[in-house]
Amino acid sequence: MPNFSYKARDSNGKLIDGRLDAQSMQMAAQTLNNRGLIPISIQPAANKIDLLQQFASWNALRELNINDLMLFSRQMYSLTKAGVPLSRAINSLTESCRNMALKQALTNISRQLESGQSLSQAMSQHDKIFPLLLISIINVGETTGGLEQAFFQISHYLEREKETQTRIKSALRYPTMVIFAITIAMIIVNIYVIPAFKGVFDKMGAQLPWQTQLLMGISDFTVHYWPHILAGLFAMGLVVSKYLQTASGLQHWHKLQLKIPVIGSIIQRGTMERFSRSFAMTLSAGVPLIQGIAVVAKAVGNEYIGAKLQKMRIGIEKGDSISRMAKSIGLFPPLVIQMIMVGEESGNIAEMLEEVADFYEGEVGMELKNLSSAIEPFLIIIIGVMVLGLALGIFLPMWDLSTNVHR
Repeated sequence: MPNFSYKARDSNGKLIDGRLDAQSMQMAAQTLNNRGLIPISIQPAANKIDLLQQFASWNALRELNINDLMLFSRQMYSLTKAGVPLSRAINSLTESCRNMALKQALTNISRQLESGQSLSQAMSQHDKIFPLLLISIINVGETTGGLEQAFFQISHYLEREKETQTRIKSALRYPTMVIFAITIAMIIVNIYVIPAFKGVFDKMGAQLPWQTQLLMGISDFTVHYWPHILAGLFAMGLVVSKYLQTASGLQHWHKLQLKIPVIGSIIQRGTMERFSRSFAMTLSAGVPLIQGIAVVAKAVGNEYIGAKLQKMRIGIEKGDSISRMAKSIGLFPPLVIQMIMVGEESGNIAEMLEEVADFYEGEVGMELKNLSSAIEPFLIIIIGVMVLGLALGIFLPMWDLSTNVHR
């Protein structure tokens, strides 16, 4: 947001100068008037590049997580329920906020509220902190006079989202640690173990089997060209990162995630649970159907599934039913489509979508419980192949040497 430097006089005629953030010079003047100041001059402030401050802001934004938004929603629900004025509630949360990025956003939102903007308009200027879904629910809450209920729905939704994230992280912790340990072990074997045996085999001067020659070749390449390997991995990482920053690249990567054995189905079911629960929340809050799908499609966390949901929205705009379009995009199983159809016929689609979300939550829970047992065979195969390769490559020449000695 643009930053302006100003000079103004207060009610006592005292000259005051300072800075403020505003969308335009007119909005800056309006903000000063709301503060009881008479503007004398308002000019765009010169932007000073402070690398340390930029890094601190970036780090605070990176550390912002669902816990901060959940706490914000709970506190706003309690304060609005108690009848605390909106501006005073935001100022109170600003003082107690620990995350610097959220604190700066709340400070700016408080200023925008003083200048006459609505809460949703002020929050929409900080889309990197507040998701579009959250802003849309608050916008409807402001329009209908149910801001308190809007914050309650958001806090409840974020709590369920947090529970799902915690379960997924807990289930993936064991296989991640095993894969990390295998990678470290392979690096150590390549750099230290195999070269030690290579010196022994060179002194023997014996003909080595092809398995041993392959291991020695890989080890030599790793030891002598490790700077090139690191540079290649770094360059490849940059290329992949740039590709994933494009819309098509990110969508392709998210599509590939759904095809990963075992994990892909968990990602898909978790995403569909998020869609069903957030869509039900938007409908319960009074967001129009078409707008609700458009907002939720951007909030599911998977661009490929989001594109499918956008196709679903386009079909509904043309007059098709939700159940028919849900069937056409190929993401929902027949049981879920039947549940959506019942919701359409009964006129209570939001409640039925909550049932769909609970169904997916149960599916994800079952798959997470079986995740370790499903991944263990793959890990055993990887470890077995690594041990077999080392055994054939290192111990075969030693066995041949011992046989020749005994002869």
